[in-house]
Amino acid sequence: MTPRERPNLPDASTARGVLDPGFRESSLEALRLSGTDPDGELDLLIIGGGVVGAGAALDAATRGLKVGIVEARDWAAGTSSRSSKLIHGGLRYLEMLDFALVREALQERGLLIDRIAPHLVRPVPFLYPLTKRFVERPYVGAGIALYDGMSMASGHSRGVPFHRHLSRKGTLRSAPSLKDDAFVGSIRYYDAQVDDARLVLDLVRTAANYGALAANRVKVVDFLREGERVVGARLEDQESGEAFEVKAKQIVNATGVWTDETQDLVTDRGQLRVKASKGVHLVVPRDRFQSTVGLILRTEKSVLFVIPWGRHWIIGTTDTEWKLDKAHPAASSQDIDYILDHVNQVLKRPLTREDVEGVYAGLRPLLAGESDSTAKLSREHVVAHPVPGLVVVAGGKYTTYRVMAKDAIDEAVRSMDQNAPASCTETIPLLGAEGYRATFNSRHRLAKAAGIHVSRVEHLLGRFGSLARDVLALLTADPELARPLPGADDYLAAEVVYATTHEGARHVEDVLTRRTRISIESWDRGVAAAPVVAGLMAPLLGWSEAQTEREVTSYQARVAAERASQEQPDDVSADETRLNVEDIVPVRD
Repeated sequence: MTPRERPNLPDASTARGVLDPGFRESSLEALRLSGTDPDGELDLLIIGGGVVGAGAALDAATRGLKVGIVEARDWAAGTSSRSSKLIHGGLRYLEMLDFALVREALQERGLLIDRIAPHLVRPVPFLYPLTKRFVERPYVGAGIALYDGMSMASGHSRGVPFHRHLSRKGTLRSAPSLKDDAFVGSIRYYDAQVDDARLVLDLVRTAANYGALAANRVKVVDFLREGERVVGARLEDQESGEAFEVKAKQIVNATGVWTDETQDLVTDRGQLRVKASKGVHLVVPRDRFQSTVGLILRTEKSVLFVIPWGRHWIIGTTDTEWKLDKAHPAASSQDIDYILDHVNQVLKRPLTREDVEGVYAGLRPLLAGESDSTAKLSREHVVAHPVPGLVVVAGGKYTTYRVMAKDAIDEAVRSMDQNAPASCTETIPLLGAEGYRATFNSRHRLAKAAGIHVSRVEHLLGRFGSLARDVLALLTADPELARPLPGADDYLAAEVVYATTHEGARHVEDVLTRRTRISIESWDRGVAAAPVVAGLMAPLLGWSEAQTEREVTSYQARVAAERASQEQPDDVSADETRLNVEDIVPVRD
């Protein structure tokens, strides 16, 4: 395969929050300088490029602090790209009487829908099925009414409609594929959904727009100490192999399920302990059963969501303890059967393995407690200062990332010899949010100017918000980029180019699993698209032909290993099978 010639692209030098290769290199140069020049010292170094770390970088940058954020792999490569993709208050936490957590999450849900990320976070209706006559409807209805009431009392726009009671006939009109005798009725309520990886990416880009340094594929290998105080970190560029030191007044450890390992580099006293819980999700085509709404089903352990996702359904999740490899949690055959068995209890036509397009597994970082059951561990977060110079934030849930980030930066600032303004992130729209609704209203005109169908523009608006104009500009500069990717008709070649020139994608895997969702939305999981994606990326990243081939081979091997692991009977054998593939392909030859 010969890499495609470098396309004639619009000048991105004046664009906002551009994570191109030049920005990564300039960030690395500034990080190196902090370790050798006292004037270059950072106020804060954030470790971890998930939603909390990215949120912390934005919080710090918008307070006027000099901040850098590094991620050992890719932005959102861990938990933050493998969630249920819901922004919700956590209806089941009401039953646990955790009112504070629900109230906080509902407030954040309203902010995200109304102000922070309306292009990525949108309302979605769910049915809460009722199976018992008379007694269940008043009990569940009171809980959902309280849920809606708490969202109204949050002080921010609720962002979603109120709930509604449905009879059995009304339930079947909304979801004709449900078994006629499965329920006596239901309650329709609303929460919200999000492309979790893209939200993280927009957080990083927005932080960079406000002055943050940001570099993915950079790992912390040790901390620098002066006595008991942490004064910096030793980093390693995973792509060049270069090691260098960074100095910072405070370091924030936001590494999620890797919290324990990161803490172990500096102390074994007074640590937070985090337990990983594996959650597996299945992706099936939308036409496999008829419904205009999602479902929330109670199981013996927790709840199972059936979530509308474009032309697909996401069904999950499991909740089991995981003590194996954290970078690549593997879904086993047992996990897949568990989900299919539970959802099939309510469907007229059962789903089979042949209906499953994609499978993904993620790890929730739960604060360890006395119970061995991960389903009972806390979803609330904790911020600690185990040693001077190091702040640790752990626990929590995706929806409340902004509060976690604010609390972590508040704690870091408290220990710095300088005053800093209060957090203002509740007023900061992410890149793509500002002007989104006006741009959406212009979608027909934009489609005509670009020479593509309006549905294509709507798809781009739902992924990039008002920044979709930048992607459309690529089509104007090079009409060939309007062609869809093989096996993934929803995505255009222009999105691959944009991912590389604006969104920090460094590898084929980054594009197929996080910048797009081809790895879980296409039947071949991106195998056919991989050579085309590599050909588009190669001239933009300066890859040789050998490196381009390695990218394709590596991705295809990853897919094969994941498919094989999903045929294994248990976690141990699934983990062993998945780890047969090398994790990262260096860019150096």
